[in-house]
Amino acid sequence: MSIMNSASLSPSRFSAIRRRVWGQMFGRLIQGARETGGRSIEETALLAGMEVSEWEAIEAGYVPTDTGRLRSMAGALEMGWDRMARLALFCRQAWDI
Repeated sequence: MSIMNSASLSPSRFSAIRRRVWGQMFGRLIQGARETGGRSIEETALLAGMEVSEWEAIEAGYVPTDTGRLRSMAGALEMGWDRMARLALFCRQAWDI
């Protein structure tokens, strides 16, 4: 049995994995907030002014970098901007650093 450790990963591969994991974390937190509010993806995307496919991508791990998009998401989730900003900051590893 082979055990893979972080030392065997190239820096770019490790960075891509890190972004994907943090993106998925962001998506799960967004999905949880939506479900707690009792809204469907379609309803929430409409409230945020987004396409359903865009909202689905976010819940799957895509993290928007546009603060305007994050603000519209916060509004659709009835989440204060400060909470969304903290969530984005918490998951900041989803962006290339």
